[in-house]
Amino acid sequence: MYAIVDIAGQQFKVEKERKMFVHRLEAQEGESITFDKVLLVETDGDIKVGAPYVEGATVKAKVLTHLKGDKVIVFKKKRRKGYTKKNGHRQHFTQIQIEEIA
Repeated sequence: MYAIVDIAGQQFKVEKERKMFVHRLEAQEGESITFDKVLLVETDGDIKVGAPYVEGATVKAKVLTHLKGDKVIVFKKKRRKGYTKKNGHRQHFTQIQIEEIA
């Protein structure tokens, strides 16, 4: 059993007991959250596709931790002009674990 869910503007394929990283969510660690924007649900070969969402389908997840991703270096240069610009960025993520697909 799996589902395609819209979480924080991105679509993810989720299965029960699966851990995944999503963009930072406004929830406390240990809190349980429910996603109701379910686009597709597959149960034992039976596929239900929403238009745009499947009615009555929800996915429950537990927030495990909030963390930052790896640093990404942004470096810009124009040759022979003496122009260099170095910038860094670390994306904020939330680790969740899928508890139930209903």
